[in-house]
Amino acid sequence: MSFSLTRRVALASAVGLAAAAPALALPPVDVVVTGSRIARFGRIRVRRAIGRGGIRVDKREGDGATPAGVWPLREVLYRPDRLAMPVTKLPVRALAPYDGWCDAPGDSRYNRLVRLPYPASAEQLWRGDHLYDLIVVVGYNDAPVVPGKGSAIFLHLARSDYSPTAGCVAFARGHLFSILRAVDQRSRLIVQA
Repeated sequence: MSFSLTRRVALASAVGLAAAAPALALPPVDVVVTGSRIARFGRIRVRRAIGRGGIRVDKREGDGATPAGVWPLREVLYRPDRLAMPVTKLPVRALAPYDGWCDAPGDSRYNRLVRLPYPASAEQLWRGDHLYDLIVVVGYNDAPVVPGKGSAIFLHLARSDYSPTAGCVAFARGHLFSILRAVDQRSRLIVQA
């Protein structure tokens, strides 16, 4: 018995497989942070730094805490004068020297990217050190923004001694690049108190 595959059958099979692909897709890779000094993404465990105020459910502006909860990963910002564009499935944007992040709770642009100089308080993202050479914007307090609940929560580069951050989660450069290669727009930062 011989079997002949026509062009129509082959095309129908390929279309059927493509339609089934989303159902066969791998689950998203989340970045999980706990009170230990280790974070994990997928089966990989890496050292991390968190905010000097620890992990808090009731995060407030200026408390130095990393907010507990489940947060989306919004986009990647990077210094194009120091790094090549990172490989990731997240949206990527090059930083510019005038980029800042508003941390003034009373301002209409609170917890948003702003252009410096800005009339209200804003953190400069183009820094002299290397901590913000690579930033992942975390979707904390952004939908909707609640004044005073905290701003500028990022994944970024850690200091060599992994000293605490002002509330962000920080990783070694190689580890953050690995995280970026593993995550996509379905991925989340999960911070467990």
